[in-house]
Amino acid sequence: MRPAPLPVRDGLGPARVRLRGGPVLAELTARFGASARLKVLAGEVVDAGGAVVDEATVLAAGASVYLYRELPEEVPVPFDIPVLHRDADIVVVDKPHFLATMPRGRHVAQTALVRLRRELGLPELSPAHRLDRLTAGVLLFTTRREVRGAYQTLFARGLVRKTYLARAAVDPALVLPRVVRSRIVKRRGVLQAVCEPGAPNAETLVELLSPDGLYRLTPRTGRTHQLRVHMAALGVPIDGDPLYPNIIDVPPDDFGTPLRLLAQRIEFDDPVTGARREFVSDHDLKGCENQ
Repeated sequence: MRPAPLPVRDGLGPARVRLRGGPVLAELTARFGASARLKVLAGEVVDAGGAVVDEATVLAAGASVYLYRELPEEVPVPFDIPVLHRDADIVVVDKPHFLATMPRGRHVAQTALVRLRRELGLPELSPAHRLDRLTAGVLLFTTRREVRGAYQTLFARGLVRKTYLARAAVDPALVLPRVVRSRIVKRRGVLQAVCEPGAPNAETLVELLSPDGLYRLTPRTGRTHQLRVHMAALGVPIDGDPLYPNIIDVPPDDFGTPLRLLAQRIEFDDPVTGARREFVSDHDLKGCENQ
């Protein structure tokens, strides 16, 4: 993908807006209001080639312009992001609960990507994979555009072994270990993913490690909310889950009840160096209220 024609600024790249076609100033004003109009008039909007858009610019349908978005008001996530490893190609961190991996929706500046770009001074930092906002644990970023594709492909092809820990109730009648297979579908605009009839597209090995409800979860696929859906389907939803089996409305400033799910370990053969890599979280699920 071609780099954006505007650089990362204060940890955040520009927003790309695909146009319907016609005078750009009128369209941006109609879609985004007076703030977009002011950005055009101030010379802060550019086309895909980096040329400044002005009040006379007309672009065809499907063309794109770039501008820096107005940041929404966000509740600060009051937890640090410990760095587990850093070299010329990658940064591996121990992401806290409640922090999204990258900007989406109402979470922009309060995301691991933006905060790390600012804290580490790495404007090209990019996630090689994602963790849910409520899931803590090992998260890998690339530091340079040249190596980004190699690491993202590694995760996309399922060549990374991932191990999670979770806490949940114990059902003596539930036979474990077992491999859970189902078809999981997550629809845009719907909070919960659901299991539907059809060929399985999600597979998880579930093991009970201790009688007090510590589980090891080994996903063999990577569907959205897969581990949470599978544990709920077994009748032992993960402690602190506000989505499964039932949706619970949690205030955005409530950090007192984290989801007891931890991306505890990742293992892979490095696509750049060929070395075997292994990174392990320092989080403790028993004490995660205090991060």
